Amino acid sequence: MRTLYTLILALASPFLLYGLYKKKPGKPSVGQRWVEHFGFSPTSSQSKPLWIHAVSVGEVIAAKPIIKALREQYPSVPLLITTTTSTGAEQAMQLGEGVEHRYMPIDFSWTVRGFLKRIQPRALLIMETELWPNTLATVKQAGLPITVLNARLSERSKQRYQQFQTVFDLLSNNLDQVICQYKEDADRFMALGIEQNKVSIAGSVKFDITVNAAITTAASELKTSFNQRPVWIAASTHSGEDEIILRAHQQVLAQVPDALLVLVPRHPERFDSVADLISQQFTVSRRHHSEAVTTQTQVYLGDTMGEMMLLFACADVAFMGGSLLGDKVGGHNMLEPAALAKPILTGPSFYNFQIITEQLMAQQACAICHNDQEIAEHVIRLFSQPALQQQQGSAALAVVQQNQGAVQRTLEQIAPYLGEYSH
Repeated sequence: MRTLYTLILALASPFLLYGLYKKKPGKPSVGQRWVEHFGFSPTSSQSKPLWIHAVSVGEVIAAKPIIKALREQYPSVPLLITTTTSTGAEQAMQLGEGVEHRYMPIDFSWTVRGFLKRIQPRALLIMETELWPNTLATVKQAGLPITVLNARLSERSKQRYQQFQTVFDLLSNNLDQVICQYKEDADRFMALGIEQNKVSIAGSVKFDITVNAAITTAASELKTSFNQRPVWIAASTHSGEDEIILRAHQQVLAQVPDALLVLVPRHPERFDSVADLISQQFTVSRRHHSEAVTTQTQVYLGDTMGEMMLLFACADVAFMGGSLLGDKVGGHNMLEPAALAKPILTGPSFYNFQIITEQLMAQQACAICHNDQEIAEHVIRLFSQPALQQQQGSAALAVVQQNQGAVQRTLEQIAPYLGEYSH
């Protein structure tokens, strides 16, 4: 089965690599580091680092609380993070001293062997569910333990894996631990055949989010530059959603003429096209160009990377994208605005964050909007009722605080891999 998979991957890899290396506006270049995708990584400057794989931006952000806790509790443990994408690499570069970055080798046994020879890690920790057959088999053959952190598995994904159970068995047989977010995730992994003694539940590390003083200070300054206008943010939008958001903003402006929309597309290669779309209807200022928000500015385009928390902090109401496109995306993580005590809106498709969304909804901290009219109605209502805005924001923050502790529980599970660094 792996031989057939490897043959298919060999045929598909030129197209996969083309997607990784294709130049797009706003997308960082891999540059001469492309050789790392073939296992030719620079040797690690550290001895036997703990290898954490986070495929792209979302997974790097999810890994941050774990990395922060590791550096605080095990300051001498060497850390090395791999990403597949250049946007993920850019996020990883911001993790600070003591964390090296390499690109993840393509899923061929020989590329992974080359990587292992140069890096010589002590264990592999995989963020969420980024599982590759040859990588897992090769790492396991090298005698390294493999753990999936913050693992989640939707019902849709479980059913898809069940259709290819033999392929899933190729993956799962090489796993030592699967540390799940919730009982529902654990039950689905076990339904697919992973032994109960390999599965544990720690909660979602995404709840262990902190708002540092630098964010608060910078947000206060940026908010002041907005001249205390009512602000709503539409974050992590995908192609096809921006038009809906802009239609909603037209309706908001009809009732609240000084309202400001902060629009943040999910993918940097879309920044320019979204700017063009906005300028057809509205006066737009772009953050990347350091353009000031004037009284005429109706939309502020968040076309930078790594500033989502800052932009959330400047808003009064937050809408989370990836949720208006049917089953295509399945929503994005709402915990950043929740940790900032913002009332949250989302579209009807949030299956990737089902439990988090349901917890927020149960506390009336999040509302579901099916179209531009419903989005506009909720934004206008929250703008006109500051007490309701504060109430929903406080409820969102309470959900975050009640669910914290996953990082510490995760560290307890991986402590055996830290060897001489363990307490």
